[in-house]
Amino acid sequence: MTSVVLVDDQEMIRMGLRVMLESRGVEVLGEAPDGQAGVDLVRRVRPDVCLMDIRMPIMDGIEATRRIVEEEIPTRVLVLTTYDLDDLVHAALRHGAAGFLLKSTPLDRIVEGIEVVAQGEALLSPSLVRRLIEHHLAGPSPGRADDLVAGLTEREREVLVLVGRGRSNDEVAAELFVSRATVKSHVNHVFAKLGITSRVQAVVLCYEHGLVVPGRA
Repeated sequence: MTSVVLVDDQEMIRMGLRVMLESRGVEVLGEAPDGQAGVDLVRRVRPDVCLMDIRMPIMDGIEATRRIVEEEIPTRVLVLTTYDLDDLVHAALRHGAAGFLLKSTPLDRIVEGIEVVAQGEALLSPSLVRRLIEHHLAGPSPGRADDLVAGLTEREREVLVLVGRGRSNDEVAAELFVSRATVKSHVNHVFAKLGITSRVQAVVLCYEHGLVVPGRA
């Protein structure tokens, strides 16, 4: 059973999510009304996924996400937001959030998104992240792509670009004619070399450094 904690300053949203998620077999380990309380709760109960609001008192969801990721707590943060093209969502992704969902998303897709994130994948909807990135990011600076991939092997660079295009491990394996285990190993090495922890961060880096061009597959 996948476990979650709910971090949102609106009690009615937390209550509604708890009832709906528990009815679908998701274990809710606790709730928090702000980012600081959320970080403390995640440290204590270590759920699979933290559903994190962005705008909250005391500590916002961006800072809370940063702390969870930097402390290497094995909980993946899934951001809940009202708007899918919000600068704050982009900031949360840059700080290591595993993905984001709109609060208006149907319950079945929220549950699916929780499971996807818990399994280590990036986002429920890669098309949404592409739109977010294309909307916010300017073109790459000259030479930045070379700086980013300087420490990667040619194969690792290929894997990074495919991950940046939103490909799953299975899709990368099929495209490069290698096993899924080999792809997973390459992804882990790339993440370690680049100092990132999620596929979403890899997507953002690829767009920022011009390895993936907005609007192209």
